[in-house]
Amino acid sequence: MSDYKLPVLPPKFDFETKTVLKQLVNSNRALAELKGYTDTIPNKHILINAVAINEAKDSSAIENIITTHDELYKAMSSSINIDGSAKEVVNYRKALWYGYQLVKKHGFITINNIIEIQSVIVENNAGIRKIPGTVLKNESTGEIVYTPPAGESEILKLLDNLEKYINEDDDGLNYLINLAILHYQFECIHPFFDGNGRAGRIINVLYIVLKGLLDSPILYLSSYIIKNKANYYRLLQEVRVENKWEDWIIFILKGIEETAYTTLSLVKKFNNEIENMCEEIKNTLPKIYSKELINLLFYEFYTKIDYIKKGLDVTRKTASNYLSTLEKAGFLVSDKIGKERIYQNKRLYDLVKHFR
Repeated sequence: MSDYKLPVLPPKFDFETKTVLKQLVNSNRALAELKGYTDTIPNKHILINAVAINEAKDSSAIENIITTHDELYKAMSSSINIDGSAKEVVNYRKALWYGYQLVKKHGFITINNIIEIQSVIVENNAGIRKIPGTVLKNESTGEIVYTPPAGESEILKLLDNLEKYINEDDDGLNYLINLAILHYQFECIHPFFDGNGRAGRIINVLYIVLKGLLDSPILYLSSYIIKNKANYYRLLQEVRVENKWEDWIIFILKGIEETAYTTLSLVKKFNNEIENMCEEIKNTLPKIYSKELINLLFYEFYTKIDYIKKGLDVTRKTASNYLSTLEKAGFLVSDKIGKERIYQNKRLYDLVKHFR
């Protein structure tokens, strides 16, 4: 593949085959169901966080960055003694939120946005690859399977073309077909020394939000890719070698359908658990119950005395009493991390940890 020259977009291929269009109907239906349900939820933040945590973990695992939910929880709630892998996963989640805020603010995705997102993932400003010699190898055999474009000017030219493809809709194709195309293209450009896969998977969900298919960044293909990793890399290669776009498009469309329904199941369970806990707290602890307190408890999977103190504008003693009361009643579980006491919303945390 050393002599392969990556063409600019759009590809020369008839994407609207009968098989693709049939799968497209199913994928769009699943996505519409997910959007319809999440649009009815008043406070989406905890739901977005719930899905994003699993995505950060799964997307990093594809790159052999392995961590547990417990390590991840500790890394999120404290800046000290963070395991290297857990820190990388936390960085991924940070990059995801950063990209989402950019899209909601500006309504487009630029090359500079992509570079910024990657810099958050890897915690450096190395930027676009400038030194030649990057190759992609078969993990098992060590064989070189693909040599991505070399040279900053060539990479920037391809990224400029990708930027136009993301933000403009000149080809008239369905957005989900375009998503599969742009994901392939970004992975082939491979513009960075590190973090390409993770950046590419963030671009996927940002594109879905950008085109209004979802309002929140809650659909991720990483768990699907993990389950079908061999097929994922095989199909990427078959597009490069044989221009076999149809199988690749269908693979991504099926991933969207499957992931949309899986995410919908998790979001429904989360929403039900939040509603149940709100009622339980309201009934058993009416003296401390307030909507503002509930929002703070459900902002993340953990909270701290300082969060309650600032969020409710109460004294530190009052905030501490609130959390102690909630812990005694079984709604929170506390843990000492470093010098801080962290209060975990365990029921919600366990939903994410054990959901598959």
